[in-house]
Amino acid sequence: MSIYTCPHCGKKGFTPMTKALAGKMNSKGKPCRNCGTRCVNGKGATIFNAIYSVIVIVFMVWYFLNSQKYDFLAIREIPVFLLLILSEFVVPAVVNAFFFKMEESIRLDVS
Repeated sequence: MSIYTCPHCGKKGFTPMTKALAGKMNSKGKPCRNCGTRCVNGKGATIFNAIYSVIVIVFMVWYFLNSQKYDFLAIREIPVFLLLILSEFVVPAVVNAFFFKMEESIRLDVS
């Protein structure tokens, strides 16, 4: 069930899963089922990923610096860090799957 259109051919060729795995502007992208052109999520997805990464890193540094002051934070430090690192991969993929438009890949790979 393809619900997203290819920016090159205009036909529906991407499912939410393939759109989520298409990646940002600097990635290789996923090929369209109809025309074979590689497509990626647009500039908005790249900006969202960068902002989300900065927020996660800032929160990790804040948590690390303040967890020793409070016992209830210190006992949960490792699980919180693991969840933050996992969210670094999951949240952008889910957001990319549903909210940003597709664009043609601009990456040039030497074969």
